[in-house]
Amino acid sequence: MSVDANPLLRLEKTSLREQALTALRKAITSGQLAPSTHLVETELSEALQISRGTLREAMRQLQQEGLISAGARGRLSVRHLDTKEIRDIFNVRAALESLAARELAALPDRAEAVAALRRAVDDMDRSTASNLEDRIEADLRFHRIMCQISGNETLLHQWSSLEGSIRMSIMFAGVDRAIKNMNAKRHHDIVDAIESGDGAKAAAAVLDHMAGAAETLVSGAA
Repeated sequence: MSVDANPLLRLEKTSLREQALTALRKAITSGQLAPSTHLVETELSEALQISRGTLREAMRQLQQEGLISAGARGRLSVRHLDTKEIRDIFNVRAALESLAARELAALPDRAEAVAALRRAVDDMDRSTASNLEDRIEADLRFHRIMCQISGNETLLHQWSSLEGSIRMSIMFAGVDRAIKNMNAKRHHDIVDAIESGDGAKAAAAVLDHMAGAAETLVSGAA
């Protein structure tokens, strides 16, 4: 039986693309590649040891995620957010996630959903001794899970399309303020409100959470 080599080559190419995506995403969200940094294909492909074609595929995905943007003559650079964009991102997050919390609170049997969210907050607690990347992922996981288990596929799709911008916003004001927003107690307050079964209270808890997080990031910013 002969084996078609093409699928195997595609798997290898996909793997390289995913590895490049992960490496670049990490470099951008950690601040290793600072906002407004121009991305030079020859330098990046050499640093990542991948072809320029594979790099372009990864960069197209990052552009769709909102991590990089095209400037004059199509030159790509790491996206730079200003305070208005930060507030806009958190306002949209607040609208989406407050809806998720309201729908979860309305579930007749929400014990399983609450337990999943409690586990996610526990993971955040455990990650406090980990590196910053793990802490960011634990925080994002909580908010993603809340949208996933709401059962609203449109809501989840919209949140996922915003995830790149969310990642960019986390490090907007540096490590200390980013970590302040990852406080587990603030997330337990949301779960408590959902568990109460009061939809308005659950939505208000998320709105308060997002308003506080945005203010932490932009206060004192020029």
